[in-house]
Order: sequence, then structure tokens, then C-alpha cells
Amino acid sequence: MNDILTALDQVLAERRESSPEESYVASLHRDGLNKILEKVGEEATEVILAAKDMDQAGAADALVNEVADLWFHSLVMLSHLDLNHTDVLNVLDTRMGLSGLAEKAARKRHNAGSKNT
Repeated sequence: MNDILTALDQVLAERRESSPEESYVASLHRDGLNKILEKVGEEATEVILAAKDMDQAGAADALVNEVADLWFHSLVMLSHLDLNHTDVLNVLDTRMGLSGLAEKAARKRHNAGSKNT
């Protein structure tokens, strides 16, 4: 699965340098971070709405498609900020084996300590 994300990162890097008139990704980069964040927000909302409709026929396909759109736009955002999927996967890897509650508590302690510096 990581191969798909790596390939997508490469495509996003190439498209970032393309003409905005020929590439949706290039047009997002041209329009800037606020436009990209707007798209991420829109897609997140669509994921929520699709998930709420899971009792309807075809809802699973709709939800998976919306999540794919959210992931795509999140990857565009990361690319715009000179990050990529490996940065996210590295964080997830460090969280493996931790309970969610313990990980969240550790993050709160770390964030509280960094505010005092």
C-alpha cells in the first residue's frame, strides 16, 4: 500500500511544477495554502456526511470515495508544506503498540511542556 502513496507523492511533486491551466494540483498550489485548506475542510465535511448515510444503499462506496478525496487533498496540503505521507506514517509508526489513551496523555504532557519554554 505504501507504494501507492509513494507513487502519488511523486505525481503530486511533478504536478506541482505543471501549468495551473493543465493541472488541478498545480492550480491548487497556485491558489495557495488557504485554498488547499478549504478543499481539505470541504472533503472532511463530505466524509462526515457520507458516514452518516451508511444506512443507505451504495453508502459504503460513497464513503470510501469521499475518504479517498480527503486523503488526496491532505496529501496536496502536505506537499504544499514540503511534507509527505512518510512524515505521517513515521508518526503513526511511533504510536503503534501504545494505547490511544496513553498516547494522547503523552502528547498533552509534551505540549504542556513546550508551552512553558
